[in-house]
Amino acid sequence: MSRTILIADDEAEIRELLSLYLEADGLRVLEASDGAEAVRMLGEHEVALLLLDIMMPNMDGLRTLKEIRKTHNIPVILLSAKSHDNDKILGLGLGADDYIAKPFNPLEVTARIQAQLRRYYKLGQAPEQSEPAVLTAGDLQLDPSSCTVSKHGTLLPLTSLEYKMVELMMRHPGKVFTKKQLFESIWDDFYFGDDNTIMVHISKIREKLEDDPRNPAYIITVRGIGYKFEKRIARHET
Repeated sequence: MSRTILIADDEAEIRELLSLYLEADGLRVLEASDGAEAVRMLGEHEVALLLLDIMMPNMDGLRTLKEIRKTHNIPVILLSAKSHDNDKILGLGLGADDYIAKPFNPLEVTARIQAQLRRYYKLGQAPEQSEPAVLTAGDLQLDPSSCTVSKHGTLLPLTSLEYKMVELMMRHPGKVFTKKQLFESIWDDFYFGDDNTIMVHISKIREKLEDDPRNPAYIITVRGIGYKFEKRIARHET
């Protein structure tokens, strides 16, 4: 199946360079020169992944990311000449799935895109496989066939990374996951003690899942170790 990548970057040379590598890797490429154009194109085309530059005129990448997360949960990889942790943390907090600092190796960008596509779209899964069962915990329902989580029947606006983290923990209720285990399972990369990345995602997930994020009932902190999905959750009457 063809996969379409949307590159949003105000530098034409970067768009052209990445397009050459991505098309050589069998991917279809669309280009946008700013955030507003990227938002419009996402509404007009079926896009598998967005490669989004942070520093753009008119509508920058972070504003664009915040806007598209209202309606799309496709993987988003941020590009930026800045290498400060604050940009990375802010981008991840707004729903980005990965972050690549400029200057970059186009082969690395291609590899990261393919990794996101494999994880998010589960490439290679046999079409005749039976659909996985819906997972239920308290008022939550996770449907693996549509990659969605709902609460009281209302879909929750989880990003792709947030969904994968919730699915991992819901499949193993009561199991304590260290930050290292979560990072390497979800990002499929080596863990270098980046606690902020996990903490930001857990915080965002709790804001969407929990009635009271400061007193979570689903995702519990195990001090000094990591997190677990509560095994026994009281069901609230509506």
